[in-house]
Amino acid sequence: MLTAVQEAPGTGLDALFEAKGVAVIGASDDITKIGGRPIQLLRKYGYTGAIYPINPKGGTIQGLQGFASILDTPTAPDMAILAVPAAATLQAVRDCASRGVRGVVVLSSGFAEAGPEGAALQAELVRVARHHGMRLLGPNCLGVVNVAANLVGSFSIALEQNMPPAGHVGIVSQSGNIGSFTMYNMAERGLGVSRFIATGNEADVDVADGIAALANDPATHIILCCMETCRDAGRLIKALNLAREQNKPLVVLKIGSTEQGQAAAASHTGALTGSDAVFDAVLRRYGALRVRSFEELLDVGHAAALLGARRFPTTDAVTLVAASGGFGIMMADAMVEAGMTLPQLADTTKALIREVVPTAGTNNPVDASAQMSARPDILLKMLTALQGDANGSTLVLMLALSLYNPRLRGVYLEALSRVRASHPNRLLILISQGPPDAVAEINLLGIPVFRSIPAAAIGLAGLVKLGRLATIPLPAAYSGPVDKVDPAVFRNEFHAKQALAAAGISVPREEVVASAEDAVRAARATGYPVVLKIASEDIAHKTEIGGVVLDLQDDQAVREGFDRLIANARQHAPQARLDGVLVAPMVRGGVELIAGISRDPVFGPVVMVGFGGIHAEILKDVAVQVAPVCEEEAVRMIRGLKMVPLLDGARGKPKADVAAAARTVARLSEFACRHADDVAEIDMNPILVRSEGEGVLVLDALMVPASRNTSVR
Repeated sequence: MLTAVQEAPGTGLDALFEAKGVAVIGASDDITKIGGRPIQLLRKYGYTGAIYPINPKGGTIQGLQGFASILDTPTAPDMAILAVPAAATLQAVRDCASRGVRGVVVLSSGFAEAGPEGAALQAELVRVARHHGMRLLGPNCLGVVNVAANLVGSFSIALEQNMPPAGHVGIVSQSGNIGSFTMYNMAERGLGVSRFIATGNEADVDVADGIAALANDPATHIILCCMETCRDAGRLIKALNLAREQNKPLVVLKIGSTEQGQAAAASHTGALTGSDAVFDAVLRRYGALRVRSFEELLDVGHAAALLGARRFPTTDAVTLVAASGGFGIMMADAMVEAGMTLPQLADTTKALIREVVPTAGTNNPVDASAQMSARPDILLKMLTALQGDANGSTLVLMLALSLYNPRLRGVYLEALSRVRASHPNRLLILISQGPPDAVAEINLLGIPVFRSIPAAAIGLAGLVKLGRLATIPLPAAYSGPVDKVDPAVFRNEFHAKQALAAAGISVPREEVVASAEDAVRAARATGYPVVLKIASEDIAHKTEIGGVVLDLQDDQAVREGFDRLIANARQHAPQARLDGVLVAPMVRGGVELIAGISRDPVFGPVVMVGFGGIHAEILKDVAVQVAPVCEEEAVRMIRGLKMVPLLDGARGKPKADVAAAARTVARLSEFACRHADDVAEIDMNPILVRSEGEGVLVLDALMVPASRNTSVR
């Protein structure tokens, strides 16, 4: 039988979300107990399917007929909720399998999170479930909810008073409490929830399953996800891609920055590409937005749910309007810090505003003064003029506490409803605090309301990112061969660079020599000035032992330099095996980048590019992505660096060959995939990016084998 991990993410979760019957094993009359709450919630909210309380004592439980065993129920329920001690769970799962249950929710704790014995028990639960084709959620989880069906497979306190209204926000969370808190807050903001799933220990059903199931759910229009870790990169990527294909915006709160996959590795690359950065890159590649706080998750999620994917802003331009110059300045500061831009209004727009409010300030931000709220027609004319401006920006209107004033509330609601009717496709956002019913009325118009200026800035920037992420084409997956690399590449930089050259990456003409006279011969052939470097597989960082001499102008300097390098190596690394000295041309000019690959413990080969040279680990201005990347994606990585103006001709210098740099990064990423089995890291530092059209040169390179213990530098 096909096991769950071999199936597409989300397969079989209909047994949980659409269960036609529910059994609660460990059922209790006490609604404060975990075994009592699911029954109480199912009955309270009107679940119409069969409910079977299972308790060895039988009898009547919460007014329902109880059964001593699930094997005794008149029909086989689709879902069983297990609320029994860990020691009794395995037999309960076996009984469910025998009865033909298709999905089990294990609420109980005491499994992998409790130690080796619990982990072994958890593994046996999975083995039984997969052998019978049964999906298992948990253990140690908060279960599932299908709001529209009033189906509750959970004991969440978020459901104690009210079920959230049915709607279009789907929630998947590894943490039950965070997911439950998200569901509660979405309801508090007046938004409806479609489905909720908390995956707990993820013995079988994982967060990828949850994302995929919500992506395939017609009632779910946006997915909010709370993650701590990823256990299966392939399944997560499939789920992310499915959400993108189904046009379901995905907002992810990733908590807990994991340890760097290659911490303290032998190359700069390993020190600069941490797992958290890789996770960022994967989400971005597949169109998901990562947020950094719970508040941001709610703000962006709320606005995205109101607008729908088709109404996300396509530009970072904003026009700001306030009745106070001070508020306008605060809004401008926050928006610019969040990455938004403030275009100037057209002269015709400014004239229209002054016709309505002669004293208004018509720069951006617009200082509309208190006159804007005097009458609905004044505000309507002003908003109409702004919505008609050719810059196509998002209009952000500051109302502060005005909605608490009945008269002002009437002015704003009338003007806003009329301008939405006349400009349905233009994005309008409010910043305001007010009575919940007033905010809800504005939300019904499709106008998001943020409670603060920072929330509006971060939330709007998030919407822009979501809109842009959806348009980025996906690179093709690597489909080439996986080959062994010549072990010589690990000996020294010469052999490493020769392998890179064979892969289409430009390197200088170089030679390794064993004597001072051979060094002179090689220098003459190369052309002065030259660089000498010690060549040894045991010396990763040559500069640290005095293993590099630069700008040698003649034969005598080369002889002396050769002798000095050998002496330094024998003094500072006496056990190192020496292959000789590398003679290379002294290359000047251009901008220095660093690029490399490392191996992420979850996502595999990762490519990195950034500004480097000797300051790579200090600057840490890098971009990472899972390999392979195409040239277009490599350009986006480079363009995303903070110091990219240096490549664009800062201070009158010529523009650098960004296209050649991107081509180098793309070819390096393909090399990483081709040799993923035996190359753990590659460090190319520096890469000299020359003027536009002149290409790049990799001046130094290091390769680290997968077999080497890279935990100590």
